[in-house]
Amino acid sequence: MSDLTTVIEVAGALSAAGGLGYAKVRAPRVFWSLAGLPVARVRFAATYRSTMDVCGLTVQPSRLRAFMVRNVARRQDVQPVPPRVRRVRGSSTGMRVTLRLPAGLEPADVAAASERLRHAWGVHSVHVVEIKPGFVELRMTGYDVLRRVKMPRRLPRKVTSGPLVVPVALREDGTAFVRDYQKIPHSLTLGANQSGKSMYQRNLITGLAKLPVGLVGIDCKRGVEQRGYAPRLSALAITPTEAADLLEVLVREMEERFDTLSAHGVSDLWDLPAKARPVPLVVLVDEVAELFLVAVKKDEERRDRMVMHLVRLAQMARAVGIYLEICGQRFGSELGKGATMLRAQLTGRVVHRVNDKQTADMGLGDIAPDAVSAVTTIPPDRPGVAVAGDSSGGWSRIRTPELSAADAVALCHEYAHLTPDVPALAPFRPVVRTAPGSASPLGAPVTA
Repeated sequence: MSDLTTVIEVAGALSAAGGLGYAKVRAPRVFWSLAGLPVARVRFAATYRSTMDVCGLTVQPSRLRAFMVRNVARRQDVQPVPPRVRRVRGSSTGMRVTLRLPAGLEPADVAAASERLRHAWGVHSVHVVEIKPGFVELRMTGYDVLRRVKMPRRLPRKVTSGPLVVPVALREDGTAFVRDYQKIPHSLTLGANQSGKSMYQRNLITGLAKLPVGLVGIDCKRGVEQRGYAPRLSALAITPTEAADLLEVLVREMEERFDTLSAHGVSDLWDLPAKARPVPLVVLVDEVAELFLVAVKKDEERRDRMVMHLVRLAQMARAVGIYLEICGQRFGSELGKGATMLRAQLTGRVVHRVNDKQTADMGLGDIAPDAVSAVTTIPPDRPGVAVAGDSSGGWSRIRTPELSAADAVALCHEYAHLTPDVPALAPFRPVVRTAPGSASPLGAPVTA
């Protein structure tokens, strides 16, 4: 009987170990919650003071503290003071620790030691975020969350509090990367073929499709990318000629909205009364190079007119609720006059894998030079991985969840009833054919 009990116990232990090993590979969230997090918390608590001391994140105590230690506690060895731990929280992806910095330390000191802290505590990564003056948060991830992207089920209220906030991707610290058009109105997305650029656009469009916003598509590749989204588009241009006319109408719409703001004595669309507020518009340009490049000299005038309209929209349209999402493979001065001026107005930057360092410099070199090297190290077998930055100089690695073109088109059909009727854009409204048997693999065919 005792031999049978021993066999059962050994078999149970082996099964448990095998289950954890399987979970570590196939279900890293489960493994981290069951084994990784408890071990990390114990290791953190046991080695915190010594790790901070070795990493140079301690300071000499104040004179008052030293006096109290020597005369009240009767100890002659006055230890250096590390940041005080205020809060430790575990999650399904990692662990977060809130620290109160002592006088003499700044967030940059902790950020410089993040790689050493990662190795000391045996976690996948450590990111340092300043919460408020004197407080930082260590965001530790227990495994590579970008290997299999799973968006958080719930987002913090402060992240989703705006009227135009779209979760698009997952950051490497386990938080969601969102497009908040009130904070970052215009954005540039770059990436080579098969880098995941289209996947990013699908996630963005499907997120916007659920919001009360008008979507304007410009896809000069005859609409092969955006034609399937037609049920949710208020306007669609599929040739350079149509794009030139559409951009001219958007500029006139912008000027009329400025007249509305002036009549109500406000300077921003969101300050208008709800009844008088025009619907926000997001202009999605699929391949911006097609608007700049011309084959014959007679098309140069049209090109210059389109570029001028884009620059005007980028400079002024934010206040009237018109936002730009520019997408392309490269975007530099070689495209022609006005390209650099337009790029300077695009505050948000998302750069996927590129074919050369110069393209990475075009996207991030002027706002976050440290991120350029991160772009050039993105492997080709991880589509969807990108580096996102903004004019504040901050940047982070992100990855968009997988979303098929058919699913994106189906969602646009589902939310087609939210498509606003903008009179100025009526001539460019795509017509959706719903005749029986006319559906294609990407959804119902449309004509622009």
